[in-house]
Amino acid sequence: MVRRVHERLLALLPAFARARLMRARLPLAVCACVAGALLLSSCGSSFRDSDDARADVDVATPGSCAATVLDALSHVATRVYGEGISSERTASATRMIESSVALRTAVEEGNATKARAAGRSLLATGHMTNLRVVRAGKLLVDLGGPALTPLHGTLTGAGGKPIASFVTSVWADSGLIAETNGIAEATTVLRTGTVASNGHTLAGAIPLPDGVLPVQGTLEHNGVTYQFTSYAARAYPAGEELRVFLLRPIESTVPLCGSSDDETTVNTISRIARLIYEGEAGRRTLTQIHRVQQNAPLLRAVAARDKAATSTAVKALLHEHIVRLRVSSSGGVLLSDVGGPYVLAPVTAPLRLNGRTIGSFVLSIQDDEGYKRLANRLAGLDVLMYMSARLVKSTIGPAPGPIPTSGPVSVRGKSYRAYTFDAKAFPSGPLRITVLIPLPYS
Repeated sequence: MVRRVHERLLALLPAFARARLMRARLPLAVCACVAGALLLSSCGSSFRDSDDARADVDVATPGSCAATVLDALSHVATRVYGEGISSERTASATRMIESSVALRTAVEEGNATKARAAGRSLLATGHMTNLRVVRAGKLLVDLGGPALTPLHGTLTGAGGKPIASFVTSVWADSGLIAETNGIAEATTVLRTGTVASNGHTLAGAIPLPDGVLPVQGTLEHNGVTYQFTSYAARAYPAGEELRVFLLRPIESTVPLCGSSDDETTVNTISRIARLIYEGEAGRRTLTQIHRVQQNAPLLRAVAARDKAATSTAVKALLHEHIVRLRVSSSGGVLLSDVGGPYVLAPVTAPLRLNGRTIGSFVLSIQDDEGYKRLANRLAGLDVLMYMSARLVKSTIGPAPGPIPTSGPVSVRGKSYRAYTFDAKAFPSGPLRITVLIPLPYS
């Protein structure tokens, strides 16, 4: 059936384009994906940046490579959005607000100035992006910009009685867009309205056409044809319904095309598994690297080669997003190494004082448990980690039996596809990560 669909797509192309594709000797699924892109870009049924922009709800061909890639990515994107509804992040934000003595005292006094100051201190922790507090119908605090996923709670006084209500969020519009763009290698756009209503673009790099848009399909922007999909969301603070659109150029999905829908899904989710790991050693580490490099007590201790003082400074730096920190002198003498035993994605950087290099450090912002949880929460994957032949972390139990590095595998009656990639243990050395992608994927 897949072959028949592909052949029909190719048959619809102009002769010159069909001949060019066949001469390229691309895999059948890739040919079909490119054929679909050419057809969609040449017909008048996609969105265009013009006054008569319109949509054809049938342009998302079921089973096409691009549509399959976006379907897989949509599952990941909705999981990312769900981190703002119920997760460790939301639990931490709610707990911090409810336990803030400064906020409670200010609310009990009805002092809006003090309440806003307490709210700003809470936002400065990075555990939340917005806060709104209302006491007896009076708005005391309203901090933060455009956001999603409103979380409601109640503040209680010293006597345990309710004194105010609050709404918070952990997903600023910009934060959700940046996180989703990074993990899906896509363009995320927020739009007002529902599937059946008119809407307009709120945020994102591509302005979507106004009016009614389908849940999924194609659109053209600046000469590039995009495949898109979408899901429903809620705006902060009142909870109005929005839609989040996820777009990728059809051309960018071609490397992910497989010989079947399942193969395309596996290729797409495998890429996500690797991106989650790479994110732990990428730009997200820069804040912590600068924090370590600018820590005066640590610099003084390393310059003096004082092991005790270095360890004290290292311990003070831990736990604010750093899970392990190893510091050495310029001569390579180890001064301190504090943190968890199974840590991954190490990053190395120098320590300088008064213009000269006094030492170096290795840090990590993620351990094996953290990666395991991220891969499971954001992509629905089971994870196994090996150092040499030794299994050091597993979501399917301590004795899972033989697991292939790639290909189909059945675990407790469930079907998976295994994918393995090489990672790095702390402070150095190989770490092998095998993820199990459930099929069918959801």
